[in-house]
Amino acid sequence: MKDKTIDYILRATWQAVARMYNEEASKFEGSMAIGFALLSIDKEDGTPSTAISTRMGMEPTSLTRTLKTLEEKGLIIRKKNPDDGRGVLIYLTDFGKEMRAQSKETVLKFNDTIRKNISEEKLQNFMEVADVINELISEKKIF
Repeated sequence: MKDKTIDYILRATWQAVARMYNEEASKFEGSMAIGFALLSIDKEDGTPSTAISTRMGMEPTSLTRTLKTLEEKGLIIRKKNPDDGRGVLIYLTDFGKEMRAQSKETVLKFNDTIRKNISEEKLQNFMEVADVINELISEKKIF
């Protein structure tokens, strides 16, 4: 890993995580994007569609296709927002709640396995490094 750049390590690691999540999700006819979307929807009160994209860190236009897939699979329903007639709230169906629970279990298992194999000190250092990288990027201090 000595001659690999930081961005390469980040990208390769994220791709490995994404592959792992997609392999697991495929057992339930899902995907990582579907799992993350389900986890971003409040299981009881619904969530405005605009808030889902923010929680997932993606553009609202990119979320449209994912929401359509969720709807086609019977995981969500859309309802007008009673507080704002222009907005839409996304609610999980019973099936969506089941799949959300499965997604949550998968994420918790990943986190638990990592925590069992990496010391708390190293994880804290990793989190701090990630925070600094995100801060440098958001404050446009790199380019």
